[in-house]
Amino acid sequence: MRLIASFRCHHTHNLLLPNSFFSLPTAPTTTVTPNRKSPKCIPVSSSTIRLEVRAHSVSPKMVKAIRVHELGGPQVLKWEDVELGDPKDGEIRVKNKAIGLNFIDIYFRKGVYKAAAFPFTPGMEAVGIVTAVGSGLTGRKVGDIVAYAGNPMGSYAEEQILPADKVVPVPPSIDPIVAASILLKGMTAQFLLRRCFKVERGHTVLVHAAAGGVGSLLCQWANTLGATVIGTVSTKEKAVQAKDDGCHHVIIYKEEDFVTRVNEITSGQGVEVVYDSVGKDTFQGSLDCLKTCGFMVSFGQSSGSPDPVPLSALAVKSLFLTRPTMMHYTITRDELLETAGEVFANVVSGVLRVRVNHTYPLSQAAQAHADLESRKTSGSVVLIPDGAQ
Repeated sequence: MRLIASFRCHHTHNLLLPNSFFSLPTAPTTTVTPNRKSPKCIPVSSSTIRLEVRAHSVSPKMVKAIRVHELGGPQVLKWEDVELGDPKDGEIRVKNKAIGLNFIDIYFRKGVYKAAAFPFTPGMEAVGIVTAVGSGLTGRKVGDIVAYAGNPMGSYAEEQILPADKVVPVPPSIDPIVAASILLKGMTAQFLLRRCFKVERGHTVLVHAAAGGVGSLLCQWANTLGATVIGTVSTKEKAVQAKDDGCHHVIIYKEEDFVTRVNEITSGQGVEVVYDSVGKDTFQGSLDCLKTCGFMVSFGQSSGSPDPVPLSALAVKSLFLTRPTMMHYTITRDELLETAGEVFANVVSGVLRVRVNHTYPLSQAAQAHADLESRKTSGSVVLIPDGAQ
């Protein structure tokens, strides 16, 4: 609601006043007795000014977004009109320029991860321009280019409302499409390599899906840290990319057994850490590739959830097993800024080279999902709001 107050004077003046101005907002009219005579207003009667209050409804803004009304395949992604209100305290409204597509979006669409309610708008990464700022908010202003990765879900939209403390500034030297393609994946690579298991010079690491969005960054970053990088891919074309991204050894798993090949490469010693985003198809083999006291990092399940693992299976080599998520490593504002800042710094310095190999109009998100699930894509996939370019 917006309340418009009219003071009746020689000339009519319409003043916009906040709701809090009125002690009785339900009353249609109120009579106020001024303490002194106004030099600009002539009262209607000897000592009163008539204050008329009229309530006007402000129509909500309509934007286009992808909506999911039921779980299922890519076909459940529907292009619809949704209402978008004004940002509240601590919030900003952002017009998206580019939206990152990630496998976690597929997990929510299929029900592997549970959405809080239906229908919902998927998407957990975007870059855009601030178009409105909630009252009392400092540190953000209209026109800022900002990015976010993680919660809240809902980036598959032309515009969205976001908590201001969940966005990070995008360096002017980084294109919005590049930023949207790397922030979530790059922050994932950062916490996997620097915090979940700290990769150091002399380590040997195994990266599954080495030509994928996260895998590509893991290979580049681990190589820079001085590790020997072994990567698995599905095709010869992806093998070329993985090699270019810093893999010292590339295994095409459709042509050879990756466990046998890793054993040959490491002379039977195994690797210090496995980064496995594939899940069911590679999980047991990944455990077999680890050296004694090795670290198994299972951070995805593109082939399905792994079978349950008895603790006794880990005891054979005193293995460590973790199933981390990025959101638990970026809970505080300082953690978020530090993680994102290191990613952007590595992009600017050239440590991380971003491959935006595929872009789709946002309205064609279903096709993008289908291509990603069928492994027709490599590198990063970005959705562009229709008409944004």
